[in-house]
Amino acid sequence: MANETPGLNKKPTLTFWQIWNMSFGFLGIQFGFGLQNANTSRIFETLGADVEQIPILWIAAPLTGLIIQPIVGYFSDRTWHPRLGRRRPYFLVGAILASIALCLMPNSPTLWIAAGMLWIMDASINISMEPFRAFVGDNLPSEQRTMGFAMQSFFIGTGAVVASALPWMMTNWLGISNVAAEGEMSDSVKWSFYLGAIVFFLTVLWTVIRSHEYPPEELHQFEENVEGHQEEEVLSREVYQSGGNRLIRIGSITALAGAAILFGLFEADLKKELYVLAFAILFVGVLWMISGAMKRKGSYRNGFVAIMSDLLQMPRTMQQLALVQFFSWFALFSMWIYTTAGVTKHLYGATDPTSALYNEGADWVGFCFAVYNGVAALVAFTLPVLARYTSRRVTHMICLILGGLGLISVYFIHDPRLLLLSMVGVGFAWASILSMPYAMLAGALPSNKMGYYMGVFNFFIVIPQIVAATILGFIVGFFFSGEAIYALVVGGVGMILAGLLCLIVEDEG
Repeated sequence: MANETPGLNKKPTLTFWQIWNMSFGFLGIQFGFGLQNANTSRIFETLGADVEQIPILWIAAPLTGLIIQPIVGYFSDRTWHPRLGRRRPYFLVGAILASIALCLMPNSPTLWIAAGMLWIMDASINISMEPFRAFVGDNLPSEQRTMGFAMQSFFIGTGAVVASALPWMMTNWLGISNVAAEGEMSDSVKWSFYLGAIVFFLTVLWTVIRSHEYPPEELHQFEENVEGHQEEEVLSREVYQSGGNRLIRIGSITALAGAAILFGLFEADLKKELYVLAFAILFVGVLWMISGAMKRKGSYRNGFVAIMSDLLQMPRTMQQLALVQFFSWFALFSMWIYTTAGVTKHLYGATDPTSALYNEGADWVGFCFAVYNGVAALVAFTLPVLARYTSRRVTHMICLILGGLGLISVYFIHDPRLLLLSMVGVGFAWASILSMPYAMLAGALPSNKMGYYMGVFNFFIVIPQIVAATILGFIVGFFFSGEAIYALVVGGVGMILAGLLCLIVEDEG
């Protein structure tokens, strides 16, 4: 750490290269996510999935994040290892597990094994990823946090550029085949995942070795010297101690709503995928009721009650950002799961996953995903500058609107090369999504619960993905006759709405 001196009243300012080292592991994390996002639908289709099945098969990923991130955040707040510190043990364990899963995923012999491998792979990536957000809050003073999240955006974009384009590069630069027998993945995809596993592990290991964490007592001292610390502590106690009856009441209403929706879906004989969302609402209601009962009996100082209580006790800025996040990530999820199917049919006229034309289109989608991530990496450090001249919420609004227009434009394109222009808009949105909400959020959170709240904030990334996974297949099949390209239009509209909702966010930074 730069200028590290015992007894300092505030966290020392870090150098550029120290922020670089503490963020470098995100390069590998996004390598894993980039390969997953660009190729999972392709793997599912290759193993026999219909286009309307793809969203429900993808649901493993957001469900995993919903469960894993708050738990990892809660326990990482309470972890201290003499050599590895607070967050770094989770970085390392997640990297090992994710690297193994990346090697196994493209070798899945059946569709349901592939869906299970997606679950395992996403859980492993989330174990590494969640503490990285809190890592910035732990190690950086408030004036450097925007730069810290921008650095993460840079590495996310850079890692995903290469990861998304790897199958295309393997075929066009190295001559590795992108066509395989029915039910098997091509060598270009397999070798891309193998390389991704190596990069994931080595980059996270670099951050583990080259970064430092403050011991709990030193971090506590810094937090005590932050203006308004006592006020945050009072709020934290209220989160744990109040509202048992309120939790039971809200839980009962939520559970009844979920049961009513479930009954309506059953009576209307709609697609079974829609039942997932109804079950999720019912399940959350039951969890609120259980946590409320535990709270009334005095058992409130545990992770389960804390997670359920804080969903109803979030800071106001976090509540406002939740709406922005919902529509942003709904749009992103529609892009990730439907771009391959939409582009291969709409622009290439190919629906057979074993055909050369389909695989050419799928490879081009991977390259397009690399472009939007490349744009995100390039503009990451310009966003703090734009925010200084306008504001963070206006900057985020502009970027989201550009992303929405980019998604909608795919429908009107007939030359695949023009998709690169669409991806420029998506790249601006992606860079902002990865940095601006967190920069706005960090100043609104109690400093002694940074990891936990970052995990809870992930709910508003995961919930829209669950909603998308359960209703997009129905929307595409019922309203658009199975034409996947329309899912991108729906996503574009959602992203523009997210941009407009930025105007209601109260940001003190």
